[in-house]
Amino acid sequence: MLVSAVTLGCALLLGQVEGGPPAEVVPTEDARVEVAPPILQPAAVPLPFHDAERPVLCLTLPPTPAVPSGLWRAQCDFEQRRCLVTPGYELDADGQETERFLERVRACVPEEAAPVPNAELFTYRLEPAIADAPPGWYRDERGRVMQFNFDLNRRVWLGGAWSPLWPGDEAREDRVRLDFGIALEVAERKRLHRLHFLETDLSLGEPSIDFTMMRYDFSVERDEPLFRVTTFFGEPRRHDISINLGVWMEALHVEDLERGDARGGFLTWGTLHATLDLWHSRDMVSYVRVRAGPSAERDYENGVTTLVPGAALEGNLTLDRDGFHHLRFGAEAEKVLLSREVEGRPLRPERLRLSAGYELILLAINDQPLSLVADARGTWRNDIAFLPERWEWSASAGLRFSLWAPARRSAPLAEKARD
Repeated sequence: MLVSAVTLGCALLLGQVEGGPPAEVVPTEDARVEVAPPILQPAAVPLPFHDAERPVLCLTLPPTPAVPSGLWRAQCDFEQRRCLVTPGYELDADGQETERFLERVRACVPEEAAPVPNAELFTYRLEPAIADAPPGWYRDERGRVMQFNFDLNRRVWLGGAWSPLWPGDEAREDRVRLDFGIALEVAERKRLHRLHFLETDLSLGEPSIDFTMMRYDFSVERDEPLFRVTTFFGEPRRHDISINLGVWMEALHVEDLERGDARGGFLTWGTLHATLDLWHSRDMVSYVRVRAGPSAERDYENGVTTLVPGAALEGNLTLDRDGFHHLRFGAEAEKVLLSREVEGRPLRPERLRLSAGYELILLAINDQPLSLVADARGTWRNDIAFLPERWEWSASAGLRFSLWAPARRSAPLAEKARD
């Protein structure tokens, strides 16, 4: 009986526990920290540029009406918790994102590689900026890039000009001139090589052509002075004098011209001159020099081959930082030797040439410069049979388009274009 009573009591107790209301469970949620959306600060005037020597992050921000892609480029100062940001696409005139990626920008670093999490970058101060551009190129507030610095000593050009001629007392005003050429430079530490190919001057009206297949020369800056002059007026001072000698060579030069009934035709097989730079700029691009040496020439109108020694004083000056202003001048003398006697001209004829020209970049089309060109030339010669011995003068004014003209090697960064 005692065992049955105990068993019944336990059963009743269990029935009360199982039939009671279930224990109330309090749900628990993971604690989440809400991150406020990043706020873009008002634009500064003028907008700052990204530093071309510091890395740039590829940053993804929440889409906005102006930048729906959310793709930005950011340059961050992690100590000051500040980022300069710019859209990854160009903007239109209304400030809306277009489908054109920014041109001429460096590759950006993925945001996963940033030293801080992406969520923390959203808490930084985000300030609008302009992406950096290569030296010699400028980027505007819409992200569009344009070239503002040009090297007219490295280019392919095509030009045309009105070029009246005064062969005597009467002027030929119906004369035009077309020109074409390729110019290259190769810079070394203390030497600058210059190459010119297919240089052509074609004149119509009073016909003539001047063509050079190839020309090469170089300038050099010697480390060791040839003379060391010491003066003793007060404290002793030493003055180093260097003789910067170089070489000037030309291959296959053709000059063909008509003046009334007189006609001249000359083919120069090759020319070799020694050069002496009287002055050159630090980068050796601009110079004033003298040169002298012989040429081997064929007078194909008279069927004679001659030796032609010559000498010249010439200069090529770039007058400004960005290559917009160029001045060229020259004076050259030649004497024809070893020629047989030709009727109507002296046994040893001579040539004198003077020239001066100025070129100014007016604007650029697709980042290729269009220049205004003006020059004047004078020639005295008695090497063409039956041509009167007199000075012949010409002047020209026209335009020249450079099909390729990179930025100068000394070109500054974009922010300098604001100066």
